[in-house]
Amino acid sequence: MNASTVVVMGVSGSGKTTIGTRLAERLGAVFADGDDLHPQSNIAKMSAGIPLTDADRAPWLRACADWLAGQQDEGVPAVLACSALKRSYRDLLREAAPGLVVVYLDGSRELLASRLSHRPGHFFNPRLLDSQLADLESPAGEPATVVIPITLTPDEIIAEATTTLTQP
Repeated sequence: MNASTVVVMGVSGSGKTTIGTRLAERLGAVFADGDDLHPQSNIAKMSAGIPLTDADRAPWLRACADWLAGQQDEGVPAVLACSALKRSYRDLLREAAPGLVVVYLDGSRELLASRLSHRPGHFFNPRLLDSQLADLESPAGEPATVVIPITLTPDEIIAEATTTLTQP
C-alpha cells in the first residue's frame, strides 16, 4: 500500500489515539487526534451523553479533512485518529487526501465497553458507545482499508499495520 496519509478509525475505546500515536512514530509521520478538532459544542454534547448528529459532526469532519489535506499539500506523512464511522465521512476524508489509507480497529461491544469503563478523564460518555456502534458502517471491503482486531496487543496491531502500510 505504501501509504503516507493514514486515518486510524473505530468507535470510542478502540485505541485510535494509542495506536495512531505509535503508528505515526513508526512511520515517521505527524499525528493529530481528531478529538482535538471537535468544536466545544460537540464536546459538551458528548460529555452530557447526547449522541452527535451528522450536522454536529460536519464541521469536525471538515476540520479533519482540512488537516489531512494540509499535511499532503506540505508533503508531510500524516496519521489522524478519527472515528470516521460512516462511509460518507471516510469518502470526505479520501476526497481531501487522495491516497488515504484507513486502518480500522475492530472490536466487540463487550471489549469496547470494558475499555471505556477504565478510561477516566475523557470527555466521551461511555453511554454513547451503543449510538456509535449503531452509526458505524464497517469499512471492510472498501479500497485502501486495513481491518485489524483490537484483541491483538498494541505491539501486534502496530506491527500488522506497519507491514501492510509499507508494502509496495
